[in-house]
Amino acid sequence: MPIKTIIYMRKFFLLACASLLCMSAISQRVKSSLTIFSDDGKKFFLFLNGEKQNNDAQTNIRVEDLTQGYYNCKILFEDESMGEIVKKTLVVRDMDDSHQDVVYRIKPETKSGKPALRFFSAEPARADYEPAPNVVVYRYGNPVPTRGGRTVVTTTTTTTTPGTNVNMNVGGIDVNVNVNDEGYYEQTTTTTTVASHDRGGDRRPANNQRGGKDCSNRYAMSSSDFSQALSTIKNTSFDETKLSTAKQIVSSNCLKTDQVVQICNQFSFDESKLEFAKFAYLHTTDQSNYFKVSNVFSFSSSKEELNNYIMGL
Repeated sequence: MPIKTIIYMRKFFLLACASLLCMSAISQRVKSSLTIFSDDGKKFFLFLNGEKQNNDAQTNIRVEDLTQGYYNCKILFEDESMGEIVKKTLVVRDMDDSHQDVVYRIKPETKSGKPALRFFSAEPARADYEPAPNVVVYRYGNPVPTRGGRTVVTTTTTTTTPGTNVNMNVGGIDVNVNVNDEGYYEQTTTTTTVASHDRGGDRRPANNQRGGKDCSNRYAMSSSDFSQALSTIKNTSFDETKLSTAKQIVSSNCLKTDQVVQICNQFSFDESKLEFAKFAYLHTTDQSNYFKVSNVFSFSSSKEELNNYIMGL
């Protein structure tokens, strides 16, 4: 077998091994994360197991790298007259003890008349999770924010001779494989730069020019709330009434594209689907996925009209 072919095969094998090592490193590094946001925009300080997590009061924060299954949680408000919230067992893992991205909300009005911390949502922890820009991110035990939710990755490729060198860095973990060969190799260096947003995590979304609120930095309706809303729409007899009911619900909530699709499917005619799709666009958290809504229409003219409407915004 030609020596050049052997070199290429060895290089491919080493790259495959390095990729597997990186995947293993990522899976071991991903830990639980906790996000807490205030419904009414009141700023607060978060304490976990007695440690202060944020030096600056925020309204929407995320704490990463949580290794325990639960924490003693205390919330102090910037407005001291609001008192404090204490939750002795705040769960951040699921029943199988798997790491989770858990979200809790602070409700300002409860039956007791005091603010309370309520569970909002949870999903398996993953390495590629990217918080919304208005979420201020902290590492557990470090009250200085690390970022506001956006990561910029730049890649530079250089060619060097001789030898084979695979050098990869994943999440701060270096994986190096070196073999001396006669030949050449391409070495790829990936640099990850964290871009910090302004520390205005308490900033409220502004109204846009078409009269809808900006939902890009907000949470969509929870599964339980949306299920109730969808049931209300389903139980309405006529398209006209369904449309007015759906608009009323959406006007005070934010939706995901998939939720918009489910509501559109409750209408019998393209005309109603189109009117609702136009109305709901400005209330959608993931507008980049809105192309999915086109599948609900029976006529291509309806799809085209929706696309033209969105492009004209």
